[in-house]
Amino acid sequence: MPGIKTMIMPIVLLAGGVGIGSGAAYGTTMLLGPAEADGASSAEEKPTTLVEVDDVMAPLVLPDGQRLAGYVSFQIALQVPEDQSEDVTARLPLLRHEINMRTYRKPMASGPDGTLPTLEIFRQIVQEAADVAFEKGTVSAVAIASARPV
Repeated sequence: MPGIKTMIMPIVLLAGGVGIGSGAAYGTTMLLGPAEADGASSAEEKPTTLVEVDDVMAPLVLPDGQRLAGYVSFQIALQVPEDQSEDVTARLPLLRHEINMRTYRKPMASGPDGTLPTLEIFRQIVQEAADVAFEKGTVSAVAIASARPV
């Protein structure tokens, strides 16, 4: 008889595990509701386009916040809704002004001699400036194409 117990026990454990797991999944679905389909959320999104901004000059301030290491020229692209791309393009001078007013306050210089910009800080600065220059939420993403010390 010990042979029958060793054969039946894994089958009983497997059936019990399947039953308990299925019950837990059903209960969780009833409690939290069904998951949304990915197709439903993408249908609500507006088509976007990239607006390129060439030669954005920014000062590189050293981490002490007191000294200037140099300047850097960035080429960036802003992801905006297609229907607002002309408005964004027309207001790019205001964006450049807002970027300039923020970059001297935040130290972005890194590297041994301070000539390398910290790209994540600059991306945050551009996003903050875009929220001020355009309506908040107009720019959904900022891409930095190049950064060249000047």
